[in-house]
Amino acid sequence: MNSKWSQLARHMQDNGVQTLLITDPKHIYYLTGFLSEPHERFLAAAMTLGQEPVLIVPALDEEAARAASDTMHVYTHEDTDNPYLVLSQALKGSAGTIALEKNHLSVTRFEALQEHLTFARYRDIGPWLQDMRVRKSPEEIIKIKHAVDLIEKVLQEGVSKVREGVTENELVAEIEYQIRRLGADGPSFDSMVLFGEKTALPHGVPGTRALKHGDMVMFDIGVYADGYASDITRTFSFGEPAPELVRVYNTVLEANEAAIRAIKPGVSFASIDLAARRVIEDAGYGPYFMHRLGHGLGIDVHEYPSIHNQNEDHLQEGNVFTVEPGVYIPNLGGVRIEDDIRVTADGVEVLTSYPKNLTILE
Repeated sequence: MNSKWSQLARHMQDNGVQTLLITDPKHIYYLTGFLSEPHERFLAAAMTLGQEPVLIVPALDEEAARAASDTMHVYTHEDTDNPYLVLSQALKGSAGTIALEKNHLSVTRFEALQEHLTFARYRDIGPWLQDMRVRKSPEEIIKIKHAVDLIEKVLQEGVSKVREGVTENELVAEIEYQIRRLGADGPSFDSMVLFGEKTALPHGVPGTRALKHGDMVMFDIGVYADGYASDITRTFSFGEPAPELVRVYNTVLEANEAAIRAIKPGVSFASIDLAARRVIEDAGYGPYFMHRLGHGLGIDVHEYPSIHNQNEDHLQEGNVFTVEPGVYIPNLGGVRIEDDIRVTADGVEVLTSYPKNLTILE
């Protein structure tokens, strides 16, 4: 039993829980090293207090599961089997009080569990897992840094293809080709490339808009590599930008840097959001920064913590999250600059290194 399972076992003991059931594939990877997308098939990791954890996997994943988790007992089910009966057999039918993932388990699957397991009560394991995941281990940091390195190489390739007349969709296609070519597992979210007035849409959708001189160009892209995500945004100008957009860019850059300077263990997440927000408000752009400063980053591209001005939780060494202030002016354009950062014992390490000063592409 690894240290993560041991930590969960302590939570079980402290909270009167006899059985643990994990069904989110990302959490199964986090706990076992087995990474799989089961689609509609049933996948779970389970543990009875005092016993070793087990894996229940589709039969077609048996070999990969045993290779990734060679110390765990693996139970399998064929497509014609009832996987909940297999789970019941692995847990010997009685679950007592069970802890499960409320955010992941569907009502249909919960009802199937009720048919095959005897349990009087259930609890949400989500807070336990969040508490574990919020501080990244050195091994996790290595994986995140690898994902960051890959996405910065992808970004460089994408920027090299910027030319007059290219469409947003054409650059998205280039980005996603380079993601695979350079060795990532895939994008960590839908790649976003926006031009001109569309950069004023924080979650704009790329389309057939063609690039012309004077446009701002926004790349918001990320990858998964070894199960961990990266996320970066850089904004450029194609040709000389409008003076107002230069002012917007410099304001967002100053806000990004102010937030990073404010990061250290013990301060609140609210305080670093406010450090960036004050810069933008003082420049007169407050109404045009309408989202939180950032979000946690790890096995999910968006995970806890949420970096906003109401989150009074304190930063801890090992937190990894984004810092991504933005200003978006309708019918003119927008700027967002996003970095991935890690909280260290005495400050901050910026994991992203792609240049942030305004770059004019020709």
